[in-house]
Amino acid sequence: MSIRLTALYIFLAFLIIYAWKDWFISLCGLILMMAVITHEDMPKTMFGIQGLNPWNILFLAVFIAWFATRHRENLKWDMPGYASILLLIYLVVIIIGFLRAVLDRSYIEDYPLKSLFSEELINTIKWVIPGILLFDGCRTRRRVITVLVCILAMYFIVSVQVIRFMPFSAAYNINAMSELRIRLGRYIGYSACDISAMLAGASWGTLAALSLIRKKMYKILALIIAGTIMLGQVMTGGRAGYVAWVASGLVMCFIKWRKYLVLAPVVLILLPIIFPASADRMLSGFGKTDVSGHTVIDNNEITSDRILMWPYVIDKICESPLIGYGRLAMQRTGLAKQMLEMGLSFPHPHNVYLETLLDNGILGSLPIFVFWGMVLVLCTKLFRSSNRLCSAVGGLTLALTLAQLFAGIGAQHYYPRISTLSLWCAMFLSLRIYLEQKRSQMQATSYLIPQNQQLLQPAVVFN
Repeated sequence: MSIRLTALYIFLAFLIIYAWKDWFISLCGLILMMAVITHEDMPKTMFGIQGLNPWNILFLAVFIAWFATRHRENLKWDMPGYASILLLIYLVVIIIGFLRAVLDRSYIEDYPLKSLFSEELINTIKWVIPGILLFDGCRTRRRVITVLVCILAMYFIVSVQVIRFMPFSAAYNINAMSELRIRLGRYIGYSACDISAMLAGASWGTLAALSLIRKKMYKILALIIAGTIMLGQVMTGGRAGYVAWVASGLVMCFIKWRKYLVLAPVVLILLPIIFPASADRMLSGFGKTDVSGHTVIDNNEITSDRILMWPYVIDKICESPLIGYGRLAMQRTGLAKQMLEMGLSFPHPHNVYLETLLDNGILGSLPIFVFWGMVLVLCTKLFRSSNRLCSAVGGLTLALTLAQLFAGIGAQHYYPRISTLSLWCAMFLSLRIYLEQKRSQMQATSYLIPQNQQLLQPAVVFN
C-alpha cells in the first residue's frame, strides 16, 4: 500500500470516528475529498463491491451521524416552502425520467439495469444530499465560514493538480495543450471541460469572499489563491469554460463591481499575450481561409461539430415537446447512433438546455428552470447585501451558478453530477443565509442556536 493511500485511510478513519462528535466537521472533510475523489490513485471499489469506496463510506457515516444527532442538536427543518416544493418537483422529474428509461431501454440494452439504477438515479440524487445537510446544520457564523473555506479549498486543490499535470510550456503551444488536456481527465478524473467550468466560477467566488477578510496579509493570500484557480482554469483549454469565466465576471461587475469594468479591456488584452495557446484554442475556427482564398469563420470547428448535431436534437425535441423522452434520450431515441453513423460521437446533446428539453420536455424542464432562476435571484440579493458574510456567500454561489449556466451552452447537465457537488452545497448555503437574513429583518426577537443551545440575535451570528 502506497504512502498516499495509507494517509487517505487514516484521514478517512479519523473523520468517520469524529463524525459522532461533530458530524459537520466530517461533512466538510467530505467536501474536501471531492478534489481527489476521481483521481487515478483513488480506490474506486473496495473488496470488489460496487459502490464501496472511501468517499461513499464517509458519506454514509456522516449521514447516519447527522440523522442520529439531529434531536440532540435540536435541529428543525425550516426550508422555505417554495424552495422545498421546487426541490421535490425537481426530484420527481428525475425519478420519472429514470423510470421511463427503465421501461423503454431501446438502444441501451447492453446497459445493465443495476448500473442504470446506480448511475442514473442513486448517483444523481446522492450529490445533492451533502448540500441539504449543510442547510440543516449551518446555524452559526463559524460553520458558514468553515464551509465557505472548504468549498474554495476544494477548487484550489483541483487547480493545483491541473497546474502540476500541465507543464507551463503548454500555455505557449496549442498542440501540447490539446494533447495533454485529453490525458488530464485520466489523471484527475474530471474531464477538462468539467474542470474548466468548475474553476471558471471558483476564481470569481474567491474574489467575492475577499469581503470577509480584513487583514492585508490574508487578502494577499486570497488573491494568490484566486490567481492559482484562474491559472488552473486557463490550462484546461476548455473553451466553454473560458466563455463562462468572462461572462460570469462581467455579470458580477455589472451587479456590484462596476468600478472594475474599466479593467476588462486590459485583462482581455493581457491574457492572450501571457497565455497564447489558450487564446489560439479560444479563437480556433476564426480566420480560416477557404478554397477561394477568402477569410471565413468555421462554425464546426468553433463548436467542435456540435452545430452539426444540435439541429437533429432540436428536431427530435419538436417531435415530443411537452414530455420529452426520459433519461438518456439521446441514446434511447437512436439519435446518438445516427450521429455515430455520420461520423459524430455525441452520447448526449452537449448543451444543458437542449438536454433537459429532450429528456423532460417543457413540462419537466420548466420547474428546473424556475429552481435555477430562484437560486440566481437569491444569491444576487445576497451578493449585493452590505452584510459582508451574505455578500461573500452570495457572491460565491452566484459565480459558480453563472459559470455552470454559461458553460452549459457547450456541455454540462442540470442533473446533479459529481463535478457540481460543491455548487449544490453553495446553493443550499446561500439558501440558509438568505433565510436567516430575512428572519433578522422581520423580527428582532432572538432564536435558538442548536450548536451551543444559547439564544443569540441573528445579527450576532451572521454579521
